[in-house]
Amino acid sequence: MQLKLKNFTKTFDSTTVIDGMDLTVNDGEMMALLGPSGCGKSTTLFTICGIHRMNGGTLHFGDREVSNLPSQQRNVGVVFQNYALYPHMDIRDNIAFPLRVQKLDSTTIARKVKEIAELVHIPELLDRRPAQLSGGQQQRVALARALVRKPDVLLLDEPLANLDAKLRLEMRSEIRRIQLETGITAILVTHDQVEAMSMCDRIALMKDGKIVQLSEPSEMYNNPSNVFVAGFLGNPPISFVKAQVQGDDFGFGNNRVAVAPGLKFRVGGALQLGIRPEHFGPQFGRDVQGKISFVENQGREDLYNVTLENGVVIRSIQPAGTRLKLGETVSWGVSSENVLTFDLQGARL
Repeated sequence: MQLKLKNFTKTFDSTTVIDGMDLTVNDGEMMALLGPSGCGKSTTLFTICGIHRMNGGTLHFGDREVSNLPSQQRNVGVVFQNYALYPHMDIRDNIAFPLRVQKLDSTTIARKVKEIAELVHIPELLDRRPAQLSGGQQQRVALARALVRKPDVLLLDEPLANLDAKLRLEMRSEIRRIQLETGITAILVTHDQVEAMSMCDRIALMKDGKIVQLSEPSEMYNNPSNVFVAGFLGNPPISFVKAQVQGDDFGFGNNRVAVAPGLKFRVGGALQLGIRPEHFGPQFGRDVQGKISFVENQGREDLYNVTLENGVVIRSIQPAGTRLKLGETVSWGVSSENVLTFDLQGARL
């Protein structure tokens, strides 16, 4: 089921939160609405499911306009951050609840509950109560309840926020597996870039109620449209350095980064360089000098901050065992082919 928002506007009192947004989610696609708190991503999700009403624009599910329909007539499944399970019901009844609202017969309900419980790998939990389950198990129940009535669209509002790191990793792959197996159109709201990049076909990165960039995860990471996008994706984050064009080099202080072949910039022009940590290190030469100001061992890799003479910090990821010490002076290089360039206002060059 394709979902299309056209010229979507949402206001609260006199404050406009979303102004004229266009967004199309393709049939069977999983789309991430990614961005910082207050950017409008949850407002968009709640409008799609009918909790909020639109102040302008239209919403279509396939050929059907649902802009003014109440939520119960939109056929959407919603999974909330806090699971929202009924504590007095067992898991079987929690999952069956939407089917009972539809007044299906008991035989059909039992069959559908059994099928969806097997899909989300919880058939052995059906006789328990929510309080007897772990956070990951409750999240699977919430997914089963949202999917059991075969909605046209699945909406996920920060579904992994309350899970620990190991469970988040497990549930990322599980939610994606279930979405692919069912072929349902899905929208994930998250502020976590790793969730968005690992789970979704495309990402709509939002800021101040607008979509700043809409593209596939790898394209957004490798080809960001501005410094906000470049800075939002990546962990450890990208480093930004102000530089001048000096012939075939970008210069900052006594440091040099070669301009990649085929790129032309005005000599003497000022710009910003975006350097990702995987593209800065001894394997790329020795044109940038600084001191190690931070070291973090992460097992299979070491993270370093290198502070330059002018106080600018460039981050680096190196293989585990490099074992450099705080205060040690290094001369490293930058992969010129992977340097991102931006003007001083932050737009991509």
